[in-house]
Amino acid sequence: MELLQLLDRIDSFVWGPPLLFLLVGTGAYLTVRLGLLQVFKLPLALKYVFTREKDTAHPGDVSPFAALCTALSATIGTGNIVGVATALKAGGPGALFWMWLAAFFGMATKYAEALLAVKYRVTDENGQMSGGPMYYLERGLGNRFLARMFAVFGIGVAFLGIGTFPQVNAITDASAGAFGIPKLVTAAVLTTLVAMVTLGGIRRISETARRIVPFMAIFYILASLTILVLNLDKLPATVALIIESAFAPEAAFGGAVGVTMLLAMRNGVARGVFSNESGLGSAPIAAAAARTDSCVRQGLISMTGTFFDTIVICTMTGVVLVMTGTWNDPNLAGADMTNAAFNIGLGTQLGQYVVTIGLMFFAFTTILGWNYYGERCTEYLVGVKGIRPFKIVYILLVASGAFLKLEAIWLLADIVNGLMAIPNLIGLLGLSGVVVAETRAYFATRAASAKGTCCCTD
Repeated sequence: MELLQLLDRIDSFVWGPPLLFLLVGTGAYLTVRLGLLQVFKLPLALKYVFTREKDTAHPGDVSPFAALCTALSATIGTGNIVGVATALKAGGPGALFWMWLAAFFGMATKYAEALLAVKYRVTDENGQMSGGPMYYLERGLGNRFLARMFAVFGIGVAFLGIGTFPQVNAITDASAGAFGIPKLVTAAVLTTLVAMVTLGGIRRISETARRIVPFMAIFYILASLTILVLNLDKLPATVALIIESAFAPEAAFGGAVGVTMLLAMRNGVARGVFSNESGLGSAPIAAAAARTDSCVRQGLISMTGTFFDTIVICTMTGVVLVMTGTWNDPNLAGADMTNAAFNIGLGTQLGQYVVTIGLMFFAFTTILGWNYYGERCTEYLVGVKGIRPFKIVYILLVASGAFLKLEAIWLLADIVNGLMAIPNLIGLLGLSGVVVAETRAYFATRAASAKGTCCCTD
């Protein structure tokens, strides 16, 4: 059996109906228990994102906004550009609908993850905050086995999944295609930049993310909105096709054999999780570093990450792909498909440069964010002495990531992503009562006093 066939079988098993149900089901369960918090508290969450806390003496390493940018740096990457194209190629326009659904419930999941991360975080030997699923699985759920399992899979995702290969591959391919820069040159420059930033720790990573992520997100959104305005007459038909093919994908594919609703759902949910990482357990690792004394407030701030990543940016990419028809071009795949869509949408070859520049910056910040996630998982397993060896291996993998094939990269990334989600989702379900209790206490106190907060640190 060829390697790709083996990986494909493993991927199909890992991302089968049980995990899809667990991912969406956990988010749906939390949504019900939290009373549609991602709907009714989204305005407050957005207000918190752009409002600085007055007390800067709270425990933590970086500001809440910087922590969010660090998490967004890890989520806004190839999944928003290449991943959406891959999902639509395999599952049709309906895959975008399932991305939306997964993201809606994923906002509740992301809220719960971040809340628990702040509540159960600890201070390490270097005086920095450490938190995330491994800590709330051990200290909250009392299950060290699941905590260690998560940490091992987290390192696997950093090394083999979202953190390195897909991002490096996307950057080198994009720079070679748009600017004619040899892969070896791009890989060398990229590796040097990654080393310079990651060796500076969380503060340098968060500062880099804080400067790059908002600018590039706005740049990409404005370019996408321009296409939507120029092709406004096609928007109703585009939305209708997305919704129709979510439940009857064979209509979009012209009756193609093997195209099923499950295929559209699987690709939409899997790529959505790859993009926004809700339920994966990665973002709460960054949330734990936030300078705050309120786990609920940080949970609300972190929740907006899924909103920005999938509901906004992935939607922009997906709608442009469907609107221009490039999703169904048999000669296009991945970044080339998105490049072609932006060229058609903007009516100029400059469209590909918008995608290329966005992809390169998004992928670069994702590499930085996942370095931090893997570092925290390594620290949990072996202590602070393992941080520098982890970083050296990580940098070496970044250097080699440009020379792997796209198909194997995506399959490998999907597999380790799914494995990482399992212990985290078990922890979220087991600690859902804690999430609900903290949430109720916070909003009860807030209702009684405008300055009230929930004390969620130990």
